[in-house]
Amino acid sequence: MHNDERGWLPGVHAAPNIQGDWDSFEIENEATDPDGHIEATMESIAGWRDRIVLDLGAGTGFYIPLFHKTARHVIAVEPDDSLRLRAMARLAKMDLKKASVMTGSAERLLLASSSVDIVHARFAYFWGPGCERGLAELERVIRPGGTAFIIDNDYQNGTFASWVARSSSSPNRDVEALERFWREHGFKQKRIMSELRFKSRDDFEAVIRNEFPLLAEEILTEHRDLTVDYSYYIYHRTY
Repeated sequence: MHNDERGWLPGVHAAPNIQGDWDSFEIENEATDPDGHIEATMESIAGWRDRIVLDLGAGTGFYIPLFHKTARHVIAVEPDDSLRLRAMARLAKMDLKKASVMTGSAERLLLASSSVDIVHARFAYFWGPGCERGLAELERVIRPGGTAFIIDNDYQNGTFASWVARSSSSPNRDVEALERFWREHGFKQKRIMSELRFKSRDDFEAVIRNEFPLLAEEILTEHRDLTVDYSYYIYHRTY
């Protein structure tokens, strides 16, 4: 979404894939990394058992239950009103008592300093240069010894990345500059090879039409499988 009309949530960006079609994005989340390589890698770096987790840019709250299993408490921050309401409904439906949903943005977290242990931001705001204000907020709210995880696409490897590169809406990315940016801000990176695994052709088609509206027919013609190899980067820093 664009900056709130009241001007009090800076640094908020549009996310048309989830804001335009909640249901298709839910299907995509369910298909993502089915063997849990991302979460296993995160836990090998810094676990969240009995810790306070901030899910930043939480959307409809899909990943809240994952952390809720062992965390002391999960705080989900989402600036979009409609998405936040869906996250609240998810918590109520699943009876997740150790979780809270609140407004805020990466550049304006309505949290006390040194109040969280783990931050999870997946495909939300932190795209490299330009996110310095959000990184400053992370440093403010994370306790010493806490860890931030930023999950983004690997734009060079995998079938999904090739589709992103072909998309006319895909910005040009200087990969070397991106890696340098994260190093200069104290982050390490790990590449995770995984996949999207869909339950049905209908699910696959719904996600492709949502993510790549201009390329959808071309992709659907050439890709008949229900799995798509997909590579991710985890940028992580312990403070």
